[in-house]
Amino acid sequence: MSYVATTRNIRVTVRPTYLEDQSAPKDGHFVWAYQVKIENLGQETVTLRSRHWRITDARGELREVRGPGVIGEQPTLEPGDSYEYTSGTPLPTPSGIMAGSYQMENERGESFDVEIPAFSLDSPHQPVRLN
Repeated sequence: MSYVATTRNIRVTVRPTYLEDQSAPKDGHFVWAYQVKIENLGQETVTLRSRHWRITDARGELREVRGPGVIGEQPTLEPGDSYEYTSGTPLPTPSGIMAGSYQMENERGESFDVEIPAFSLDSPHQPVRLN
């Protein structure tokens, strides 16, 4: 499943995947990869300066991650360009949710935040509840 958000002509698409082979459910260790595509649909060149993630597990515990760029890079996207990367996150629960933002900067030095859509982290190990 894909999750999409567009802010100021910057479209962010996220596709999470549960990694069974890196997870240890009996030990309370669940791991997901997420592929991100950032597309510049606008007319100005922008550079991704930093990221801010909010990661919430199934118990409602929030972990925040902030830092420069993504995967060690601060990509510049000219109009029509796109940038893709894959990263991951572990959780102590079989499900959770992630959301966040990228801080972008245009050629005039103006900074603005771009929404990363909220996306669910689901594994086959979560209990199913029928209402």
